[in-house]
Amino acid sequence: MGFMDLMILTGITVIGILAVFLFTLLNTAYLTYYERKVLGHMQARLGPMHTGPHGILQPIADGVKLMFKEDIIPTFADKPVFILAPMMALVPALIAYVVVPFGPAVTVFGRTFHLYIADLNIGILYILALSSMGAYGIVMAGWASNSKYALMGGLRSASQVLSYELPIGLVIISVLMMSGSLSLVKITESQAGSILNWNIVYQPVAFVVYLISGIAETNRAPFDLPEAENELVAGFHVEYSGIRWSYFFMAEYANMLIVSCMAVVLFLGGWNPIIPRTWFEAVPVMGQYIGFAGDPAIWWFIIKIYVFFFMFLWLRATLPRLRYDQLMRLGWKILIPIALANILVTGLVMLLVKG
Repeated sequence: MGFMDLMILTGITVIGILAVFLFTLLNTAYLTYYERKVLGHMQARLGPMHTGPHGILQPIADGVKLMFKEDIIPTFADKPVFILAPMMALVPALIAYVVVPFGPAVTVFGRTFHLYIADLNIGILYILALSSMGAYGIVMAGWASNSKYALMGGLRSASQVLSYELPIGLVIISVLMMSGSLSLVKITESQAGSILNWNIVYQPVAFVVYLISGIAETNRAPFDLPEAENELVAGFHVEYSGIRWSYFFMAEYANMLIVSCMAVVLFLGGWNPIIPRTWFEAVPVMGQYIGFAGDPAIWWFIIKIYVFFFMFLWLRATLPRLRYDQLMRLGWKILIPIALANILVTGLVMLLVKG
């Protein structure tokens, strides 16, 4: 590889990182707008309307407001840990997107590019490791705040992540048994050809367990016990204000998005289209004008993650919050046994089919 080729490859990698970073940050900002609008319409109200047309500038206004709000640190807080905690929650959520395959290889101006930053052969383990690290930020925030409410929220988050990462890991094993790889790209490619090849067709139980566990792991309603306002006054981030508080908010939405991306890759075919490619080959798309050869695969991926994200909002508007004992019972006594049984059944079926 010559020096020029090395520079081009480095430039492409940097551009890819910036694109994924901007995609993540813009989504974490505008998914708040999306949620407020969806919940508003579900509850027969309008949601944000006054900041820009239909309130579309509301996330920008919120960001500017938070940047200029006073940053308060409690007198008796552990200041170094208090300052570090929001970054510990946000950074793992952002760098998890390094291995997410948004689409297949595309050709732009005669050069082939991959729509992902890295294809790690342990991509699943990378995602699971980073999702575990994010819990440290919440625990650190709860402990460093020197507040009983914040400490209780941090402890709840730690036990909740531990309880629901186990069923997630177990149902992912059943998917890995079928795909034969830990690479997210290869898992996506194994589901190509038809919607009947998607893992959700063969692993519906695993998909349901993943859905429930993913919602619980991201602390979303009805599993938002670490920040239950009626008993913890917002929980682990109750002592935070301004831009530091927004880091926890951004981390929550970034984690929701990565859970949606993983659901799409593991169960819903990734970038593979819902309808056969031959049905839309003749339809011009924006990509044709920059050399994408009319391949809208990335748009299928984005549509799928937003549809899955919609389920987060739908459940928030529909279900009441669980009690803490119900939360633990659901994880340990129901989801984990179901996930273990699913692995056993998957192994038996694969053995019979191959035999």
